[in-house]
Amino acid sequence: MLGLKEVTERLAAKGKIISQIYEEAGENLDFSKVKCLEGDTTAKVEALKAIDLEVTELRAERQTLLDAERALKAGRLLDKEMNLPAEEMHFPGKGVAKAEVKSLGELFVESKVHTDLKGREVFLNIDLKTTMTAAAGWDPEAIRVPRVSVYPVAPISVIDVIPMKTTQRDTIKYMKESTFTNNAAEAAENAAFGESALAWTETSDEVEKVATFIPVTDEQLEDVPGLAALINERLTYMLRARLDGQILVGNGATPNLLGTASIAGLLTQAKGADSTPDAIYKAMTQVRVTGFAEPSVVFIHPNDWQAIRLLTTADGIYIFGSPIDAGPDRIWGVPVVQTTRQTENTAMLGDYRSHSDLYLRRGVTLKVSDSHASLFVSGVQAIRADMRVAMVHYRDTAFCKVTGI
Repeated sequence: MLGLKEVTERLAAKGKIISQIYEEAGENLDFSKVKCLEGDTTAKVEALKAIDLEVTELRAERQTLLDAERALKAGRLLDKEMNLPAEEMHFPGKGVAKAEVKSLGELFVESKVHTDLKGREVFLNIDLKTTMTAAAGWDPEAIRVPRVSVYPVAPISVIDVIPMKTTQRDTIKYMKESTFTNNAAEAAENAAFGESALAWTETSDEVEKVATFIPVTDEQLEDVPGLAALINERLTYMLRARLDGQILVGNGATPNLLGTASIAGLLTQAKGADSTPDAIYKAMTQVRVTGFAEPSVVFIHPNDWQAIRLLTTADGIYIFGSPIDAGPDRIWGVPVVQTTRQTENTAMLGDYRSHSDLYLRRGVTLKVSDSHASLFVSGVQAIRADMRVAMVHYRDTAFCKVTGI
């Protein structure tokens, strides 16, 4: 078994390799540019997965070694504490090195009176006034453990698969090719060429603000260690959670972002009599044939994915893998993201990698003030959080919605 130092060194080395891979791949994750791995893009991606798996195993092994080291140190400390000086120890029958002090209760138990009464019923003629209980006596001290159990909320999952860029503008403007007429053809000598046509239209998406705030008393912020940090973390989550949903279902009416479900040229595929996997594949085909794009992700509600994951053959064999296998969530080779942000009974898919961007004008900003309304005279502070972003879909036909799942 490897030692802690060697495992740590190997983990650091693997981390450097992963960093080099992503640095060479660049923002667009073009694995053809990766030189530190051999093979085509598929082979490089598989190699990266293998390195990630090895890193996970090394981390687990390092944690085990750290736990063992802590336990060993704790054992040595206990041995040291138990190694008391001889003069403080009592040896029955051989005298004592130091006078033994006994409590009144211990003296009574060792007395002849206790020995004579042992095993007999004794009636005490005492007027009992109040029985001491936790409610009418000394309430035991209760100290909370450091764990804070937060309210159950959906994980952030949509943002993680959308390309992100920064901007200094309040509007994202770009040119969209609105006309493409290709009359290229073979031409005979001295014959007229076929005339083609191109036209572009300026298109824009507004940078919108996502915001929230929470009022907190001065006493809470002063008396509860770590409360401010916890509130900041939860407010940041609230903004990201809202953004997670807006990317998919925002209606585009200011101050809402333009979500995929609301883009004008969004393709649609009805499930009809098809199975859900067939309907999803037909939607992918629409993206490939009409949008000339390659789907990079499928967003689907967990309840809808459950129905797909549990599909079986006539003889009861699970089509999407054995129940003992976790397996990656994929369908027709395309990654699946389960999210409650996606409307149930529908699925959204498209080429988000190549034909969408999430522009960040300003990341999450947290501010504290007591100037709102009567907060100053009430000893209350308002902690606010906001961010400014824009969601852009460059090619409408690169996205398709599957209905009726």
